[in-house]
Amino acid sequence: MSIGRPPAPDPEPLPASAFDSHCHLEMIDGPVADVLASAAAAGITRVVTVGTDVPSSQWAVKCAADHRQVRAAVAMHPNETAAAASTPAERDAVLAEIGALAELPDVVAVGETGLDYYRDNAPPPVQQDWFRAHIDIAKRSGKALMIHDRDAHDDVLAILAAEGAPEHVIFHCFSGDAAMARRCADAGYVLSFAGTLTFANAPDLRAAAQVMPAELLLVETDAPFLAPVPNRGRSNAPAQVAHTLRALAAVRGMDVAELCATIEATGERVFGPWPL
Repeated sequence: MSIGRPPAPDPEPLPASAFDSHCHLEMIDGPVADVLASAAAAGITRVVTVGTDVPSSQWAVKCAADHRQVRAAVAMHPNETAAAASTPAERDAVLAEIGALAELPDVVAVGETGLDYYRDNAPPPVQQDWFRAHIDIAKRSGKALMIHDRDAHDDVLAILAAEGAPEHVIFHCFSGDAAMARRCADAGYVLSFAGTLTFANAPDLRAAAQVMPAELLLVETDAPFLAPVPNRGRSNAPAQVAHTLRALAAVRGMDVAELCATIEATGERVFGPWPL
């Protein structure tokens, strides 16, 4: 799948290496090797590519096996849950496949899973059921839980509390405010900021980034979506996380190289060792 937008020009290289904690490599135009080479030239040496259903999760696992810079995350996206199964048996079969993929060594997270109340692709009770099942898979596999949370903050946090969160929880493309960020920080959850952090209409996101402990921060592209300023509206790619990282450093008053090192350490902690 491609979003049919012109690609963003390559950014200025970072002063130290960092990584893209969430993208969809199968949706980006061009060979994966070329996308990864452009990322490496910008200082983005590692990439997590994320599944949204069984086929894309399987693709992510194969991509990680083929490219040492890549690791995979596997799940059913909340918007895909209603269409994923029409019977309890079909649901269980899909979840069994996600669970089997999650056990593989190149898989570092179960996600993206969670709740999306912005779109009406799946009723909230259906999404909630699948979210609980993914939490269980993350705990059984020992992998990080990568959350999609859109207009559903309270329910996401309530379900995590009720089910018992895995050791590592990442809010992908964090969309809350400073109050939500503090609740996540108190629980030890990691917030991953996407290009939306750079948008002029996102002061709440920048306020949230300011209040988080540095060791609970990641950056991502969600490529090919959400290209950061100065390339908003173009097709995104992992290299563009350099812009978001610089914006995050500016918001926090941190040295860019220091933030790169902090993010690398957080990635090692939540995703495990990742030798190149």
